[in-house]
Amino acid sequence: GGLGCAVRQQQWAAWMCWDRLSVQALCVGVCVHSHSCCLPPTHPTATSQPETPSASKMHPDTRMCWKWSSASDCFLLLCFIIVAECVPIDKIKVSKVEEPEVQASPETPDTGLYYDRYLREVIDVLETDKHFREKLQTADIEEIKSGRMAKELNLVSHLVRTKLDELKRQEVARLRMLIKAKIDARQDAGIDHHALLKQFEHLNHQNPHSFEPEDLELLIQTATSDLENYDKDRHEEFKQYEMLKEHERREYLKSLDEEKRKEEEAKFDELRKKHKDHPKINHPGSKDQLKEVWEETDGLDPEDFDPKTFFKLHDTNGDGFLDEQEMEALFTKELEKIYDPNNAEDDMVEMEEERLRMREHVMKEIDVNKDRLISAEEFMRASEKKEFGETDPWETLDEQDLYSDDELQEFEKRLANQENELRLKSDDLLKQREELELQQDQLHAQKLEYHQAVQQLEQKKQAQHAPVPEGPNGELRFQPGMNPAASPGHHQSQEQPVVDGQNQPPQ
Repeated sequence: GGLGCAVRQQQWAAWMCWDRLSVQALCVGVCVHSHSCCLPPTHPTATSQPETPSASKMHPDTRMCWKWSSASDCFLLLCFIIVAECVPIDKIKVSKVEEPEVQASPETPDTGLYYDRYLREVIDVLETDKHFREKLQTADIEEIKSGRMAKELNLVSHLVRTKLDELKRQEVARLRMLIKAKIDARQDAGIDHHALLKQFEHLNHQNPHSFEPEDLELLIQTATSDLENYDKDRHEEFKQYEMLKEHERREYLKSLDEEKRKEEEAKFDELRKKHKDHPKINHPGSKDQLKEVWEETDGLDPEDFDPKTFFKLHDTNGDGFLDEQEMEALFTKELEKIYDPNNAEDDMVEMEEERLRMREHVMKEIDVNKDRLISAEEFMRASEKKEFGETDPWETLDEQDLYSDDELQEFEKRLANQENELRLKSDDLLKQREELELQQDQLHAQKLEYHQAVQQLEQKKQAQHAPVPEGPNGELRFQPGMNPAASPGHHQSQEQPVVDGQNQPPQ
């Protein structure tokens, strides 16, 4: 029994991770407990603190129990000492469970629209509604573009509708601030605010307080239309940029003499020739172009190229699609062959136009449903086509005519008209300035006259309150320049001025 108790105590000590000193202290307590358990139930010390029994006062049964318990306790104590001398059991180290890090979803790239933030916030709020999210995932692309999804707004939760109402109020307030800034810049108080709000077609300005299905329909249709025309607008801006650059170059050459003009033209031809001297540009979206990205950007063996793996590697946000920004990132290596920001002959604006043209080309060939996204299925299907192995080089901007001579002439005429309008406005402003300066001079002269008049009035007022000069006997004295009528109590018709006491009246 003692050995079994020792074994149980050993297991208990191991489980509770006690050290050797704790086990020895427990042994002493068990011995005392064993002695108290041997006492008869009626013994007065059975329920109190045990005292050392004497042989004279000890009950016979108690003496037998004490002898038996002493022997068993000694054996039990010996077992515990053996246990205490054993190899200590290592404490169980409870490792802290690391919570999985929640990766923040990548920020949606800017669409370039002036209401981009409002568009993204509305989409984020709508996706929090389970019903709307399921409908959006199963909807057809034409149904989304047409705005027919707007009717599902009536089925979303009240919390979502409240958030959408707040977003619309914030957007209306932002648009009104833009209008106010525009009015302040023009300094025209006669502009109609409601007429200006009508030009913003992505919301219903007649109801500025609540977000209704009509607002969602307008937002979808306007965003779809603007995104489709966004690339066209960027191409047009680039063409204007190139024509302006050529116009300024020609105007600069006109200001030079014949010798310097030839030097500048030779320098320009040399830079253009140097810009055209670059390595072969792979066709965007071709196997050679993607394999080069696979090798140089991803650091993988080109012999192990796999389109499916390539798609997953460059789907940076993990949504199962390659969007326009992810596609444009694939052309960086090709563009670095042509453009270097440290070279005077390379224009970074042209590089971004080249990137846009590459992305449009790939989207036109791969994006079947025209949703401006490339799915994994569309990418794999394109990699199986014959065009995927195309080896023809890409035709860059410097190999194309960006504008015709007629377009340049029309641009220069339009630019000349704008310059004339600005010149007329400048002359008008100068005339207004001269008129204002003349008015200022007139006001300044009137101010001086008024100041002089005030001074004269002050002098007259002081002269009226000045003391009247008197002679040695109290008679009035005449002073040159003094108006006799100004003296108080003086009557010119009755009294004559007295000079040095002469012509005094009789006493």
